[in-house]
Amino acid sequence: MIDRARYDQYLAAFNAKDYDGVADFYVDPPRMEFFGIVIRSREELKDFYRWLHSCVKESVTLRNFAASETCTACDAIVRIEALRDLTREELDARGATGFFPIKAGEVQEIRQFIFYTVEQGKIAKVEAALPPQL
Repeated sequence: MIDRARYDQYLAAFNAKDYDGVADFYVDPPRMEFFGIVIRSREELKDFYRWLHSCVKESVTLRNFAASETCTACDAIVRIEALRDLTREELDARGATGFFPIKAGEVQEIRQFIFYTVEQGKIAKVEAALPPQL
């Protein structure tokens, strides 16, 4: 189970850009699909976040949290601050087709629903969705 205390450890590693620490929370190999990104290995996970965080400063703040033996679910605000321009073309070339372009210095705060399938206390699969935009 990934309860709130364990998830807070995961989130601390994520917010600290500790990619090895983040990867340690996943089964090997991880299975992640979100907003066009497909990750199927520990190295792909670390490479993706190294690239993304070279472009943006990202942090996650929880609004709501629920967990069981097989699922952890979060309602979160993902804050993105652009360190440099991130164009539609670059995002598409990286497979990040569901991400939003952003210019250097701009900030996006995006509410996301993140669902983690849990197997033997590790994250086996990640899925994310955006609520309807009003």
